[in-house]
Amino acid sequence: MLLKNKTAVITGSNKGIGKEIIKVFSENGANIFACARNVDQEFQSDINLLKKNYNNEIIPIKLDLAEESQIKDAATKIISYEKPIDILINNAATIHTSLFQMTSKKKLEEIFKINFFSQTIFTQYILKSMIRKKNGSIIYISSSSAIDGNEGRSAYVASKAAVNSQAKVLSREIGTNNIRVNVIAPGLTNTDMMSKNTPKNIIEDTVSRISLRRVGEPNEIAKVALFLGSDMSNYVTGQVIRVDGGM
Repeated sequence: MLLKNKTAVITGSNKGIGKEIIKVFSENGANIFACARNVDQEFQSDINLLKKNYNNEIIPIKLDLAEESQIKDAATKIISYEKPIDILINNAATIHTSLFQMTSKKKLEEIFKINFFSQTIFTQYILKSMIRKKNGSIIYISSSSAIDGNEGRSAYVASKAAVNSQAKVLSREIGTNNIRVNVIAPGLTNTDMMSKNTPKNIIEDTVSRISLRRVGEPNEIAKVALFLGSDMSNYVTGQVIRVDGGM
């Protein structure tokens, strides 16, 4: 098991890519702080099933990145368990689609708050545990659109491009602490976020230009996160890795 005796903090873990990362990490022996905006009965049932199947520890943590007070509360709760953190996966995000001229300041602030500012503050809290241990892996889930600049996504693209740049800077600043920082930039991935925010004709057009001629699956993103979280990637840092089927 690639993550045996490792502890991971994963945000946005109740659906999509985050939910699949929890499953793959559980299969590989990790103990997990599963952060989610809604810690409801369905989420708890999913966690209980994984714990039963893989005999690992999964602790649900309520974290809504739109609520500033919850950031410190969630981080404080995680740190109170006194478990050294080995892996942090910043997966939670929101998306918005509108033309540049139609994107309001309010919407820009909302997108940046969740995708960048709140994520930055949360990482600062969790990073303290990693620095004390002098070991760790931080993984940001970004988007290929932050590299390609997809039209209609100026706020989302800008927030994710900020994440990409910050991750590279952070990798240089904390490399001497043996902490690695990398970014996964998924392309079209079969999640609710994709289906609810991307018109079917756009998906079909994009798939026709993808080398593998299909949309990716959350499990395929999760397996790259597994690689970056494990000791198999000990000499990989400061990278933005596209996982997009050859877009």
